[in-house]
Amino acid sequence: MNVLKHMEAIFLAALVLAGASSFANAATTRAADAYNAQVSVGASQVAVVKVSAKRAN
Repeated sequence: MNVLKHMEAIFLAALVLAGASSFANAATTRAADAYNAQVSVGASQVAVVKVSAKRAN
């Protein structure tokens, strides 16, 4: 098989695989960061915000 004839196809296949693995790694990292950012708060530590304003007509 003449590899030089198919070098463009090999390059494109490698590019697609690298892009897919990059997106998969980014999604995994983002999911792990979101999981680690969750904070469990006890019932005595719940923040209460009261917003009062005039209604616009």
